[in-house]
Amino acid sequence: MTLPKGFGGGGGGASRADVEGMIGRRIENYTNLITLSYLGAFFATVFGTMVGYLYYPWAYASASGHFAMIVLTIVEALGYIFCVKVAEEGTTKKSNGQITVALVGTTIIMLYVALYVS
Repeated sequence: MTLPKGFGGGGGGASRADVEGMIGRRIENYTNLITLSYLGAFFATVFGTMVGYLYYPWAYASASGHFAMIVLTIVEALGYIFCVKVAEEGTTKKSNGQITVALVGTTIIMLYVALYVS
């Protein structure tokens, strides 16, 4: 691996410290950013679907909107879990509580929307 000037030893490969120095932060420290990205995607899905069946009710029925929100939320949740678990693979960090809070919160919002908003 070719390293930028100032990194690495004499002629050997890159050490872990060199790679971390080039990147800046280790990936397992990005759990909060991944969580915020998931919540942003969730609320974008909810509000985008809401716009669909508030402004275009003749083309986007309520049942279709609920189905789209539920399916997209499930896909986003699976992607969120995958991203966090891959980012923290091989570390001692435990973010199960943070994942649980994010998923339970979005599930409660989805259930409320699906049951009471029409």
